[in-house]
Amino acid sequence: MTTVTPQLPRIGIIGTGAIGGFYGLMLARAGFDVHFLLRSEYAVVSEQGLRVNSGVHGVLHLHPVQAYAQAADMPPCDWLLVGTKSTGNVELAPTLAQVAAPDAKVVLLQNGLDVEDSLREHLPASLHLLGGLCYIGVHRSGPGVVEHQALGRVNLGYHSGSAANDENRQKEIVEAGAALFHKAGIESQAMANVHQARWHKLVWNVPFNGLSVLLKAGTTNLMADASSRELIQALMAEVIQGAHACGHEIPASYAEQMFAMTETMEDYLPSMYHDYMHKRPLELAAIYARPLSAAKAAGCELPRMQALHQALSFIDRHNR
Repeated sequence: MTTVTPQLPRIGIIGTGAIGGFYGLMLARAGFDVHFLLRSEYAVVSEQGLRVNSGVHGVLHLHPVQAYAQAADMPPCDWLLVGTKSTGNVELAPTLAQVAAPDAKVVLLQNGLDVEDSLREHLPASLHLLGGLCYIGVHRSGPGVVEHQALGRVNLGYHSGSAANDENRQKEIVEAGAALFHKAGIESQAMANVHQARWHKLVWNVPFNGLSVLLKAGTTNLMADASSRELIQALMAEVIQGAHACGHEIPASYAEQMFAMTETMEDYLPSMYHDYMHKRPLELAAIYARPLSAAKAAGCELPRMQALHQALSFIDRHNR
């Protein structure tokens, strides 16, 4: 009797920067059929491959890489992991529709609030859209080269799609996604509520992303100064206040946990700092404007976060 081996899903990495490069390489090393869409780095990655210098896994090298400069050249993919910045989500929709296999799952590995909402209306209704929250210290140091400092967990939650009214199917999809990461040696778990989980992640992202740009400092210096420590704690408290106003209960102890965790970290420069240094658009809409708007609609003002957003908006306009 012949045993039929189940075919592994085909995975497409849309945006092979730090996030896409790291997770794509890890999945490819685990034996998955992974295809990478690149822009300016296509020639370098095609010739030299992808490299991850990891403080956890050592030096990892993937070569050859199934790399593409055009979405039209990619095969249909069952899973699409989106590692691009949320600033380009609307323009990305046609690319996702083009490379998606029937019943494909699109996972947004992005920071910020309601990034799924800004993309959903531009995608075919048949595609499943999931939120992916990455807890990782990672950045690009050159074309095709990723520096991985620590962590790596990816939490997944179902947002919308053809399984919107079928909780069992949603659970099945999320568990299948988590299983991909588990096979690659990456911790992953299901999120019951994507919106609430994104508010949780904002507790860290709001203070540290913005202050790294405003004060030109990494986590070590931000945590070493009494004034910035006080501001970080005040911003964390405001995010929790905004979350509560929007119906998401986050205990104050969560902010204390995030604050204490940051004190133990190796010095880290968040993604917004790297975007600023490379004169890329800052993800201000997803990380600041949407949470501020949602809180205001619920009758909650967040003055420190509003001031930080205004300062970053000025910096962003003049930086680019």
